[in-house]
Amino acid sequence: MAVQAESVCPLSSDIFYDILRRLDGATLASAACVCAAFSTISREERIWEDVCYSLWPSTNRDEVRNLIRSMGGFRKFYADCYPLIVNKDFTLCPWDSHLEYSPDWPEVDYYEEFEEYESTSPSDFVSLVDLRYKDRPILSKVLWGVSESDVLNNWFYNSPCRIDLLGNSAGSEEAGKLILSTGDGLPPIRSVDSERKEGKLGKDLLDRMRLSWIIVNIKTKQAVNISSWIPLGVQRHWPTDKDFLVRFGSVLPAEDVLPCQVVECLILAKFRMVEDTPSGCMDLELTQVSMQLEDMEGSHVNGRNSLMVLKKALNCSKSRNFSKVIECCDLYSRVRSEIREEKMRNESRIDRLCILCGITVQTLSELDRADHKNLLGYSSNGGPRYWVQETAPAARTLPVWIPLG
Repeated sequence: MAVQAESVCPLSSDIFYDILRRLDGATLASAACVCAAFSTISREERIWEDVCYSLWPSTNRDEVRNLIRSMGGFRKFYADCYPLIVNKDFTLCPWDSHLEYSPDWPEVDYYEEFEEYESTSPSDFVSLVDLRYKDRPILSKVLWGVSESDVLNNWFYNSPCRIDLLGNSAGSEEAGKLILSTGDGLPPIRSVDSERKEGKLGKDLLDRMRLSWIIVNIKTKQAVNISSWIPLGVQRHWPTDKDFLVRFGSVLPAEDVLPCQVVECLILAKFRMVEDTPSGCMDLELTQVSMQLEDMEGSHVNGRNSLMVLKKALNCSKSRNFSKVIECCDLYSRVRSEIREEKMRNESRIDRLCILCGITVQTLSELDRADHKNLLGYSSNGGPRYWVQETAPAARTLPVWIPLG
C-alpha cells in the first residue's frame, strides 16, 4: 500500500481534489486513510461543505452555513449528524411500575435539575428537515425554534408537543403543492381500487423514501439526527384509502425526565392520492410532515418534557449501521406491545373482579330483602299479613295480637 501511495502522490493535488469532492461522506472518510495526500485534502472544509449540501440541501443557506461554522465546521457537523441514534437501554417492566409519578415527588423535584429546565428554551433548537424520493430532494425546510409564539402564553410547556412542518408558516402556501408523479418515478396507478389490490405505491414509498430531521442546539453547539432515514413502515390512513402515512423515527432516552425512561420520536410524512387528468394516473401530494414524542403508553409528551428529551438526545450513542437503528425501533415496538398486552390483561382481571363484586353485592341485597320480608310476615298467597290489636280484659295489662287472615 505504501508503494502505491508513493506512486500516486506525485500527481497534481488539483486532480486529487477534483476526484475527492465527487465522493459521498462515507467514501471520502475511507479515502482519507489511503495516503497522506488524500488525508490532507479530505480535511478541506469546502469538500465537506459540498458533501453536506448534497446530502442535506437545507444546509445550503447563509444563516445555516454560519451556524454550522460556529459549531466547528461542516466536517464536524457531518460526523455528528450522519450516524443515527441507537438506544437499546430499555427492558420489559411491569405495566404499573414505571408509568406513574410518585405521589410524594413534587413536580419541581421531578427534573434532574430545575435550573437546567429553566435554561432550556424552544428558541434554542433549530430543525433541518430534508425529504428525498429516489435520492432526489423533494422538500428542504429550516425551522428556527419550536412554536415560539405559543410560549408567550405558557401553552407550549403543558400541551402535547407536535411540530407540523408544512402548517407552521405560510411558506408552504408560497411554494405551492408538492406533488410526485409518474415523471418522478412513481409506478403508474390508474385508480384507488387498483392500488388497493396491487399495493404498488406503498411498497414504492417504503423502498425509495428517505427523511432526515436534524436537531441543532444553538446554545450548546450540538447537533443530532433524530430520524431513522429509512422508513419504519408505510400504512394506509383510515378512514379513506387515499392517504399514505410513511413513518420514520428513533428511540430517545428520557432518564430523569419521564418515568418510562425512553420515548419514541415519531416522524410522519403523509401523502394523498390525487388524479392527474392528462396522464390518467394517480399522483401523490405531500400534505403533512410532523414530529412528536410518545411514551410507552402512546401518550404525547408535553412541550416541557420534549425539550428535555431533545437535549438529552444530543449526547446519545450513535451508529453508522442503519440496520441497527431499525432493529432498535422494532425492539421498542415489541416491548411496548408486551407492556400494553400486560396492562390489558391486568385491566381485564380488574374488570372481572368488579363484576364479581357487583354480583355479590346484588345477591346480598336480595337476601337482605328476603329476610326483611320474613320478619314482617307474609300470607300464603304472597300478600302481607296485617296484625290488629284486640282489647284485653281489665285484669290483663299487656295487649294481645290476633292475626287476620
